Amino acid sequence: MQRMMVGVMLGALMWTTPGTAEPVYDVVIYGGTSAAVIAAAQTHEMGKTAVIVSPDTILGGMTSSGLGWTDSGNTAVIGGMARNFYHRIWQYYQQDEAWRWQDRESYGNRGQGTPAMDGDSRTMWTFEPHVAEAVFESIVDEYDIPVYRDEWLDRESGVTKRNGRIEAIMTLAGNTYQGRIFIDATYEGDLMAAAGVSYHVGREANSVYNETLNGIQKARAISHQFNYVVDPYIEPGDPESRLLPRIHDGDPGEDGEGDQRVQAYNFRMCLTKEPENRVPFPKPENYDPMQYELLGRYIEAGWRGMFNKFDPIPNAKTDTNNHGAFSTDNIGMNYDYPEASYEEREAIIREHREYQQGYFWYLANDPRVPEDIRNEMSQWGLARDEFVDSDHWPHQIYVREARRMLGDFVVTERHLRRLEPTPRPVGMGSYNMDSHNTQRYVAYDEEGRGHARNEGDIQINPGGPYPIDFGALVPRREECANLLVPVCVSSSHIAFGSIRMEPVFMILGQSAATAAAMAIDNDLAVQDVDYAALRERLLDDGQILEWKSDRRKDATDLTGIIMDHTEAEVLGDWIPSSVVGRFVGFHYLHDRNSDKGEASVRYTVAVPAPGRYEVRISYTAEPNRASNVPVTVYHAEGSTMAQVDQQRPPETEEPFYSLGVFAFDDTAVVIISNADTDGYVIADAVQILPE
Repeated sequence: MQRMMVGVMLGALMWTTPGTAEPVYDVVIYGGTSAAVIAAAQTHEMGKTAVIVSPDTILGGMTSSGLGWTDSGNTAVIGGMARNFYHRIWQYYQQDEAWRWQDRESYGNRGQGTPAMDGDSRTMWTFEPHVAEAVFESIVDEYDIPVYRDEWLDRESGVTKRNGRIEAIMTLAGNTYQGRIFIDATYEGDLMAAAGVSYHVGREANSVYNETLNGIQKARAISHQFNYVVDPYIEPGDPESRLLPRIHDGDPGEDGEGDQRVQAYNFRMCLTKEPENRVPFPKPENYDPMQYELLGRYIEAGWRGMFNKFDPIPNAKTDTNNHGAFSTDNIGMNYDYPEASYEEREAIIREHREYQQGYFWYLANDPRVPEDIRNEMSQWGLARDEFVDSDHWPHQIYVREARRMLGDFVVTERHLRRLEPTPRPVGMGSYNMDSHNTQRYVAYDEEGRGHARNEGDIQINPGGPYPIDFGALVPRREECANLLVPVCVSSSHIAFGSIRMEPVFMILGQSAATAAAMAIDNDLAVQDVDYAALRERLLDDGQILEWKSDRRKDATDLTGIIMDHTEAEVLGDWIPSSVVGRFVGFHYLHDRNSDKGEASVRYTVAVPAPGRYEVRISYTAEPNRASNVPVTVYHAEGSTMAQVDQQRPPETEEPFYSLGVFAFDDTAVVIISNADTDGYVIADAVQILPE
């Protein structure tokens, strides 16, 4: 009923049942995610035919399955049809009748790092699941897109290829869909894998792509971590009594090593306290309080953060996500999911659902839980007017990561940090490099006593918005010449941790469809689409491909010879950052205020002719900076060392501090060191100016 009501407000809904497919579609899109719907709409905008073949019955993936507190990052870089989706959400909530359980004024306007309702841009970034679903259905109806639901790819023999191109796909129901170009818009990458395209599952070692945040992460796993010592054994203090459930007894591995583990999944819950719209938490049939004994001990030790991620969405509801060391993330129970059969995946999903149902039941009812927590949790429940076809439980599990394609271009942490170029951008991301915990294991203190510990959580800002290369969407030519992959993109684990946000999937879905149409028009392999033409069309359609900020300066906007730290020789453990402006390029480096005497940055700058030149360095001043940074200039008359107080802002109009004027024959060398410094050392850029 609720879906029908919203459909009337947004436009008629279209439901399609499987039947005889057209002989050949221009673009066949497999999947029912937000990327799938946007790709289909853009295909029609390009004057081509498209079909959505979806294993799901509900369109929109996580966007319509509880993730209503949008992981937006910097909304300025969300353009095109993705931005139009959030505009349609804004339009819906402008109607008084949209506010059934709460008035607009009492809702407030808090989103994730952005106003929930942005009146200036006429966008809205928080919403109810059924509203997102209805918006996707209105897009399907508007473009008259055929949608075949509950259609599961035959992963064993359902892909017909000839001469390196997919000709058709067949589903388990026996239906065949022929196309000229195919798009895999699933979270799992099933079509990509069945077509013989290379991919990776798990975490690469840091050494594979010269990264710092990939692989096993014990030292950096400080968020969603146990804040108290919690005994992991059934009989406290007795390792012989075996471990409590949901802790593994294996070696967690060493930091930076690769493994096949996958970050945790959960369901994003839509909860409410509204009595007339609240359904009490169901008790799962196989409820076992022992599964939550570790949580009980954590609460007993003092944990009280279980309500901290009940993020508000309209109509007195929440998007409730994981928070804390033991929460809705079902750590370690999804490793087999990416490669599992449909039946095996269903069992994994069922186990996740029972675990999460038991989690809420435990907190609301178990006498082990303190009364104040039980009373608070008992006031919450499932929203009666959401997920009406699945007992008010989200229909989509949050597959944060499964397969990732291995193309000729692999997006890595270095691309996100702008340490390596992205020559063919087709969209932008901006969210933190975000990996949820991946394993729960036993750590030991100095006396050898075991305690529970989580591993894998990373939440690091890449330094601002970054471009995503077209190469991330296309497989290697020899593997498939007519497939695009806008969800399971070619990227490392930690880079995907930022890319994997729903607005980005919509952005990449539009770009993939644009490239597909151009490949058809020019009878090309998708790898050979002319990037200049693709870029022009993407910009015409409102996609955002580059970003500038008042907080940073481009080298081309500055006078003299500029060398950024990205071109310098970097020794030691420096970290890119963009927290404090102003700086040159997209970030600066800091030395973590550690390993003193072991970190330096060497700038070697060619001068156009012998003569005297002023030498300047840029840095971002803050009270926690070092007041005695040694900077050495090597010049024609020898070397000069200066101590720079980086707590004091540079006095020039541009963000540079002058080291003086020196004679150079052909090369200027400037070295910034952290030897014997008394705070954070910053290395950004060097500027050389003729006297």
